[in-house]
Amino acid sequence: MVKLKIEGMTCGHCVMSVKQALAAVPGVQIPVEVSLERGEAILQGNADVKALLAAVAGEGFTATLAS
Repeated sequence: MVKLKIEGMTCGHCVMSVKQALAAVPGVQIPVEVSLERGEAILQGNADVKALLAAVAGEGFTATLAS
């Protein structure tokens, strides 16, 4: 499991953008859970963390690995 802290999401459209971007990264198992309220994404798989962070950044948000 990978948990990311996502900054900058303000609406449901933001959540869908992040969810779709993460789902497109090779190695991510679907479904991807993204929570606007908690400002986080939780996903399964063996995707490269740098690729996940870059996918979120590509949508205009900031992501960091959550502990």
